[in-house]
Amino acid sequence: MGKRAALGLKRKKRRGRENDDCARYPHWASVNRGVLICDECCGVHRSLGRHNSQVRHLSNTAWPPTQLQMVQTLYNNGANAIWEHTLLDPSSITSGKRKPNPQNKVHPNKTEFVKSKYQMLAFVHRLPCRDDDTTAAADLSKQLHSSVRTGNLETCLRLLSLGAQANYFHPEKGNTPLHIAAKAGQVCQAELLCVYGADPGAPDSNGKTPIHYARQAGHQDLADRLVEVQYELTDRLAFYLCGRKPDHKNGQHFIIPAQMTDATLPISLQLSDHLFEELAMDVYDEVDRRETDAVWLATQNHSTLVTETTVVPFLPVNPEYSSTRNQGRQKLARFNAHEFATLVIDILSDAKRRQQGSSVSSPKDNVDVFFKSVGSRHGSESQEMDQPDYDSVASDEDTDTDLRVSKADRAKSLDSDLSDGPISVQEFLEVKNALSASEAKIQELMKTNSNLSEELRLMQKKLQSLQSENSSLRRQVPSSSSSSSALKRHLSARASRPMSMYETGSGLKPFLPKGETPYPEETFPTLQPFPTYVSKNLPLAFSPSFSSACFSNVAACGCSVSDGDYDNTVNESDLDDSGCRLRSSGWMGESGSIPELDDHESEPDPSLPSTDDVIRKTEQITKNIQELLRAAQENKHESFIPCAERIHVAVNEMAALFPKRPRSETVRSSLRSLTSSANRLQSECKKAPPLESSPAADVQLVTQQVIQCAYDIAKAAKQLVTITTKENNN
Repeated sequence: MGKRAALGLKRKKRRGRENDDCARYPHWASVNRGVLICDECCGVHRSLGRHNSQVRHLSNTAWPPTQLQMVQTLYNNGANAIWEHTLLDPSSITSGKRKPNPQNKVHPNKTEFVKSKYQMLAFVHRLPCRDDDTTAAADLSKQLHSSVRTGNLETCLRLLSLGAQANYFHPEKGNTPLHIAAKAGQVCQAELLCVYGADPGAPDSNGKTPIHYARQAGHQDLADRLVEVQYELTDRLAFYLCGRKPDHKNGQHFIIPAQMTDATLPISLQLSDHLFEELAMDVYDEVDRRETDAVWLATQNHSTLVTETTVVPFLPVNPEYSSTRNQGRQKLARFNAHEFATLVIDILSDAKRRQQGSSVSSPKDNVDVFFKSVGSRHGSESQEMDQPDYDSVASDEDTDTDLRVSKADRAKSLDSDLSDGPISVQEFLEVKNALSASEAKIQELMKTNSNLSEELRLMQKKLQSLQSENSSLRRQVPSSSSSSSALKRHLSARASRPMSMYETGSGLKPFLPKGETPYPEETFPTLQPFPTYVSKNLPLAFSPSFSSACFSNVAACGCSVSDGDYDNTVNESDLDDSGCRLRSSGWMGESGSIPELDDHESEPDPSLPSTDDVIRKTEQITKNIQELLRAAQENKHESFIPCAERIHVAVNEMAALFPKRPRSETVRSSLRSLTSSANRLQSECKKAPPLESSPAADVQLVTQQVIQCAYDIAKAAKQLVTITTKENNN
């Protein structure tokens, strides 16, 4: 329901072409500001942090229906005017402050405007200054307390923007604004108050919570929603791990996945309630950052090169927090998926224990133990970790004193942990078996990763070798007429089949026409040059129908050049056994012989696209291939198909730059190789089995095939860049 409503809101605003920051089509919403924003402005909003703007995608994010209704109501009632009050004043025209247009650049135009609008609140209507700010804030909070019983949502947002407190406890009435909204059944008012930090579990002077008043007044749906808000943090963490949320209506308030602890990492932290609350809030913000990053990458238009993007690599600085806490929050981004998931599971387990009232055996008041252990691990892997990867934060004098714990207290805490009581043999064996299984799984994954890295290294080495041989062939000139004529006779003997630079000649003799005698091996060097009548512009390319499986078989057999010459006859039965057959459609031509070059082959082809266009499309293909290789290295097989789709789209766009029938056979061959490799990549990615239910050998084989296809695409794209550059420079 929430997603359909979001799509309807998105279509409605697209027809209206209204975006609250720059008038571009909106795809995102700022929940606490009640505005809709575009992709470019969304990046700036995210860089401000959740304490300034809580960003959610309109269609690719699961929305609570009442929260989406609240945002839609604020938008329809002109909530944007609250944040642009002075800009709407006619007198502001002379001040030079203007709203950016969609054509303006993100930096600095839109960035400065969004920061002024939401971070500095430069355009919000200011009340007359008073001597006592506390009295002014109390007056605003009392007005909020009176307004929430009505449906005037934008008035409450205006009061909150001026400094009214959502958790204000009225000294005379003995309750909070959320108590009033819940009793009156004002769903949108309750959502807005909760977004600004109202506590659904806060008791009034009679000990009753807003949930109790909602049920008492017959607003059952509102009461259920307030229960969800009360468990919003743990629900979000559980959904991040396993994609499910607890069923609060049936009494299920926690979902804790199976523990995936690393025996070498001290994750079981036991903190005071205050520090645990701060850590849980920081992890919640990091989960929101990672999930929003995933939606951001999935919704961007990868068919065009994005030059102005705002990256949020870690949590932005919150000036209300101490420097120690801000640095700890930013270090959360350095955790890999396994480490972060383990921390989330530990927080869920401890939250459930604290909710059930279990006592803490020994408080450890320094959360930096966990951060330092992970930081030291990353530091040993790379020398670049000496540089801080987070913003420098000014030191604050209000650092929490609870973090300063002596070493003696830690030692005493450790002793108390070790004296909890005897451990049964059954428990010991269970833990030991679980640890052994985890270590075996880790070793298997490390071995698979090592094999993939070795395959990638060998492939890169082979590519360099082939490029070097290709360059040397272009530079060589026949040393004598005898060697040239011998090579011509040898090439004419094989004119009935295609040539490939990947054929192996081990144990195979060259075919000679009847009446000719074999030539001694010293007559032919290891790599012979082309005859003088063959243009050096022709690339060394293999047939587009040469499948990745055939490439793997040939590579496994050595993929080396023999001593006789670099292209010997291949037994046809061997090709049939390996499941691949060469097709005479490479640079040799359709007839299988060396084509006679026309005069226009040596002249520039005016139908070819510009070098800049080809390079731009090649960069786009390379970017998508890098994402695919990154997914392969991280064993994210579920990302193969989306990456392959983006690569296929980029390849089609690059192929569209060229004419349908280029005059140059070299261009035609490279285009065939490019498109066929992209199609083959899609097919291989669809074969990728789930990582959990497949053996390591199958996973490694599929990953190897995917990497091979990506290599073929990159090679063909590079050939097109080289050809286009050379043709356009002639």
